[in-house]
Amino acid sequence: MSAAKQLEKYTAKAVTPPPVELTVPGDCAGLRLDQALARLLPDFSRSRLSLWVRRHQVTVDGRTVLPRQKVWGGEKIRVQPEPDPQVLAFQPQDIPLDVVFEDDTLLVVNKPAGLVVHPGSGNWQGTMLNALLQHAPVLKHLPRAGIVHRLDKETSGLLVVAKTLAVQTDLVRQLQARSVTREYLAVVHGCVARDGKIEAPIGRHPVQRTRMAVVGGGKPATTHYHVVERFPHATLLRCRLETGRTHQIRVHLDSIGHPLIGDPVYGRKTGRRSPYDLNFKRQALHAEKLALVHPASKKTISWRAQPPQDMQDLIALLQTQA
Repeated sequence: MSAAKQLEKYTAKAVTPPPVELTVPGDCAGLRLDQALARLLPDFSRSRLSLWVRRHQVTVDGRTVLPRQKVWGGEKIRVQPEPDPQVLAFQPQDIPLDVVFEDDTLLVVNKPAGLVVHPGSGNWQGTMLNALLQHAPVLKHLPRAGIVHRLDKETSGLLVVAKTLAVQTDLVRQLQARSVTREYLAVVHGCVARDGKIEAPIGRHPVQRTRMAVVGGGKPATTHYHVVERFPHATLLRCRLETGRTHQIRVHLDSIGHPLIGDPVYGRKTGRRSPYDLNFKRQALHAEKLALVHPASKKTISWRAQPPQDMQDLIALLQTQA
């Protein structure tokens, strides 16, 4: 196997790739190190090879050098590449999980705020998926480690995870059939007068592509909301999802003029921040209830999780002020 193919194999599949040893041939004499590497390892871009050199992952005769260092032939080059960060996305990690239910078919997790559910750009490690692979190694055989739905990083609450492919397919179908009950506690700005339902399509914001918005060509989305308690300048709501669009509750509540307290993306559009936003460091949203038909027993089963302490403290503060 050529050195280039060996590097390609390990950077794609291994967490700690072994080093590769090269000898500079005579026809590379007088070239810069990065130029010689580009010729010897044509399957990798020069920018990537230069990055390895600058990070001291390449040595020439045992010494670290700069990309512009010239070679004259006969030098021994040792390349120690970094693994593709995406490889780390699917490695088990010892991250605590609050498992509220588990059997041979599925498990239900109470996710804390701040934990990313699925790896992605900027979050290739330290996710709930990494924790699940540590907790239940069998999940490595399933797409997305059995995860069938997600919560935003700063949203806390209940998530269901399948432990077999058949169960994962069953749960996905239940979500598509809207037979899974998902209820959230939300603390919003302003006084919500009455219970209601929001039916508004959601898609990518036409200008700010990292945001979602109510747009004409978006996917259908329905959110029901019920007033639990009113405060002078805020309201505690219980929201029930019929659909599961990205940022659905956050977008829908903002669209009716009642954004979530603490939401850094869909927050109040005035130039000033509310004192509640300043004191509460994330969107005040918690997935409180989850109910579904158990794939094995075919009986409806449900779970509830109390909101975390920061959200309890926020509600208590609002009650004291009221």
